[in-house]
Amino acid sequence: MRWLRFTHHGRPTLGLLQGEQVQVHTGILFETPQATGEMLPLAGLAWLPPCTPGKIIGLWNNLRAAAEKNGWASPAEPLYFLKDPASAAAHEQAIAAVAPDVGRVAYEGELAVVVGRRAHRIARQDAAACIFGYACANDVTAIELLWRDASFPQWTRAKSFAGFGAFGPWIDTAFDPATATLRTLAGGRERQNYALADMFFGPEELVWRLSQDMTLEPGDVILCGTSLGVLPMKPGTAVEVVIDGLGTLRNVYG
Repeated sequence: MRWLRFTHHGRPTLGLLQGEQVQVHTGILFETPQATGEMLPLAGLAWLPPCTPGKIIGLWNNLRAAAEKNGWASPAEPLYFLKDPASAAAHEQAIAAVAPDVGRVAYEGELAVVVGRRAHRIARQDAAACIFGYACANDVTAIELLWRDASFPQWTRAKSFAGFGAFGPWIDTAFDPATATLRTLAGGRERQNYALADMFFGPEELVWRLSQDMTLEPGDVILCGTSLGVLPMKPGTAVEVVIDGLGTLRNVYG
């Protein structure tokens, strides 16, 4: 199933994709949504992020090819940071350009894992049941700001400007990332192309390991990290994150 959210009659609305139509639902996504009987065309929807995360957790150095190219050691455990949940942006939502003094801003095409049930110090074998589904993501980063102060890497600030946590267009509950490939196109030109299987820590292991540190709640989003091909964006650049079998997330920067 592919669940999405959009604005309908001025209100956030939940829907289930049915071909080129959306079946309107009421209720809470992670409980038991109920169909209203209303169907809407997918074309022309005013998209919203497919859920409202309480936390957005981002992985660093989680792809083998990038680690090898950059001379980074293989991580013994997940290396992660937190993004402001208010940085979440929807499919086709413009990402506002930052102030010039912030410096260059880069795209990072990633797989997003959406948590579906509370997870706190769970057993490894219970991790899969805690994953509700998957989405495409663009973990936008102010790359110059990140290391500007040598005494304090600014992960939170560099990752948390409005729109820097784009994900969607929907959450796919049946997607299997094991054999899928992610591509990122900037201005129509392919810049990233990597297998999701190249991760040091896959989705289930991330959920298990992160739950040992914190309590994961329904709607929390884990961004699995990116690979080679990250580059700065110019204002007006359209970025598409395409994951085979999952969908395409598109946003314009600036």
